[in-house]
Amino acid sequence: MIENKSLASRLRCAVIYIVVILLALCCLLPLLNIVAISLSSNAAVTGGRVGLIPVGFSAAAYEKIVADRQFWRSFGIAVLRTGMALVLNLVLIVLMAYPLSKSEREFKGRNVYMYLLIFAMLFNGGMIPTFLVLRRLGILNTIWALVLPGAVPIFSVILVMNFFMGIPKSLEEAALLDGASPFQVLTQIYIPCSKPSLATVALFSIVGSWNDFYSGLIYITKMRNYPLMTYIQSLSVNIEELLRAGTNAGALENILEVSNQNLNAAKIVVAVIPLLLIYPMLQKYLITGIVMGSVKE
Repeated sequence: MIENKSLASRLRCAVIYIVVILLALCCLLPLLNIVAISLSSNAAVTGGRVGLIPVGFSAAAYEKIVADRQFWRSFGIAVLRTGMALVLNLVLIVLMAYPLSKSEREFKGRNVYMYLLIFAMLFNGGMIPTFLVLRRLGILNTIWALVLPGAVPIFSVILVMNFFMGIPKSLEEAALLDGASPFQVLTQIYIPCSKPSLATVALFSIVGSWNDFYSGLIYITKMRNYPLMTYIQSLSVNIEELLRAGTNAGALENILEVSNQNLNAAKIVVAVIPLLLIYPMLQKYLITGIVMGSVKE
């Protein structure tokens, strides 16, 4: 009987592993295909002959992206924008989540503020009012136009607030009895205990800021101020413009080695690499932060 149960358990484990591996392959194979397309020749890509392995190896798409001063300038803007958004998000999230984690008895008007937050999350101002506000403030074409509209992610505030509510009250009471101020309680008890939740919202902030190209199209009118995603989104191979500009035959032949398919695939790879480097460092906190931040005692 024990052997039968053991055999059945092993079969279940084998089936689970097979299903997980198949799901992982379903996620990885499209990415491998994109990498192969970005490293293949224009003729192979156009002919649809590229699978998971590059055909007619060519790094021309990456050369077009990287051999460009504006690329590196936009990369720096994207890094600065992501760093500023991360710091601003974390500071405002913690400062909002801490008082909102208190009860109505401890924080008068707490429920009113929560209703306002939920209303703002469901019915935000929209693109046009935000643009008009930024123009009135005179910060269009600046880094602040990319950072301030997303300074307070309300979903992240609620996530961290629920995590704070799960921290034992006895820790706070003991600290207050020892003479700690509310600010010391926040910085020395709540924040250290909330690393999983904070790492989760930090990952949301990094991914959202890095991948956002639409804000650059709306709030930035000068290409020299584009963040990386907006800039590489604007890259394309336009043969008619090259012919009008009088591009010589040799240069045109080199340019024709790259198609828009190659270029778009290279854009995706360039966009994903920094996130692949950051995600493993925060991954161990991600599930814990989401689960504990979504459950309230």
